[in-house]
Amino acid sequence: MAQRASSNVFSMFEQTQIQEFKEAFTLIDQNRDGFIDKEDLKDTYASLGKLNVKDNELEDMLKEATGPINFTMFLNLFGEKLHGTDPEDTILNAFKLFDPDSKGYVHKDELQKLLMTQADKFSLEEVKQMFQSSNIDAAGNLDYKSLCYIITHGEEQEE
Repeated sequence: MAQRASSNVFSMFEQTQIQEFKEAFTLIDQNRDGFIDKEDLKDTYASLGKLNVKDNELEDMLKEATGPINFTMFLNLFGEKLHGTDPEDTILNAFKLFDPDSKGYVHKDELQKLLMTQADKFSLEEVKQMFQSSNIDAAGNLDYKSLCYIITHGEEQEE
């Protein structure tokens, strides 16, 4: 079982990416024991000039892994960050903030304004791309439940 899980993570990346991750892992694994631990993280931050990293911050980073951080675990963590998304219920709950009446949709103009003015601002092109794969009715209402499905599972399945 462990072998199958590790082979899946390697198939998520191209060979050149795996080599780049290996180089990064080697840089962080300061004591060269094959595992990234708190001291490795502290030393890495120190080498980057950041000397005042708190122990609890380092421990929180390490807690993202489900076990000791060897290279396969390191790849898994990056795989989740690069290819994964938030769980579907988290995304749905975010949309529900803009749908107080629980109608199941948000008007596309309102969503576009929010996406282009808040937090990690979307460009107009990014918003248009999202709308292309979204279910929008004639009145301009975006069905966010189907969009959440697309975000977490890929293109919507034909029924």
